[in-house]
Amino acid sequence: MKQIASFTVDHIKLLRGVYVSRKDTVGDEVLTTFDIRMTRPNFEPVMNTAEIHTMEHLAATFLRNHPDYGSKIIYFGPMGCRTGFYLILAGDYESKDIIPLLVELFGFIQNFEGEVPGAAAINCGNYLDMNLNMAKYLAKKFLEEILINIDESHLVYPQ
Repeated sequence: MKQIASFTVDHIKLLRGVYVSRKDTVGDEVLTTFDIRMTRPNFEPVMNTAEIHTMEHLAATFLRNHPDYGSKIIYFGPMGCRTGFYLILAGDYESKDIIPLLVELFGFIQNFEGEVPGAAAINCGNYLDMNLNMAKYLAKKFLEEILINIDESHLVYPQ
């Protein structure tokens, strides 16, 4: 069986950052999949499910309501390895193109107060598995350490 593209990335060299994982064409539309890598694979602890779940709810709500990108959001969700998230946008983008959006997003999560959207039994299949404080901490850390002064080594997959 042919190995999928994401498994060909050297996860020993991979740093935290924002990477174009793949581009697919569906009809006339290009879909760009981004790898938002919040922890360094195989070097740092992975994120716990409660904070990932909280970030997923907050990010999906923020992104789908964004005035410029809301109609372009195809998907936002966690990686199975718990080191980050995938974001799929309709359109042909490079990593640097979405940094302002991600700065907004992680600032929103970092500063969020109140009830997490969709964190109720009627809206979510695992609504009790949430950790807002940890989600805010991780958003702030990624924003300050990676997104604010991001450089090429955190925007292009290692060779």
